[in-house]
Parts: sequence; structure tokens; C-alpha cells
Amino acid sequence: MSEYIHKNHNVTVLLYHLVFPAKYRRAVFDERVDEVLKEVCLEIAERYQVKFLEIGTDKDHVHLGLTQKATRESGNELLQSDVNPKRRGVSYC
Repeated sequence: MSEYIHKNHNVTVLLYHLVFPAKYRRAVFDERVDEVLKEVCLEIAERYQVKFLEIGTDKDHVHLGLTQKATRESGNELLQSDVNPKRRGVSYC
């Protein structure tokens, strides 16, 4: 999967940097949570054709760096699972 989309007048690449802080910035992330998070992210990468460039945790927040091939529905695929409960794949809670 090429990261760049070449069109007539432009070249596009989608890069996302997401930061998820813990509630009240409490120190809740440890090595065990980090391992589970990486496993879950790899499953998400396969399901939605995204590539995780960075998966990391600190004591009170999670960093995710990812890229996705640019299409008309690029962001919609990831967001539809939140909007439509029938499209949810696996629940980890």
C-alpha cells in the first residue's frame, strides 16, 4: 500500500497523531496495558487498512501515530463504527 496518492495536480498523504489522556491525568498505563494496546492496534490496522507508525504509552496518556491511504471515504470508515453500533467489530471492555 503506497502512502502517497498521486493525482493530476497534487500528491496526498494522510498522517494522524492522536493523544488519549487518562481521566484526570492519572498514572494508569503500565507495561501490561502497553502490550494489550499494541495487540489491539494491530488488529485495527488489519481491519481498516491503516498503518500504525507509532504506538506508545506514558504514565498518563497514549500516543498513536498512523497513516491511511487517502480516498474519498478515508475518515468515514474509522468513524462509522462509533456511529453505527451494528458495524462494531470487537469490544475490548
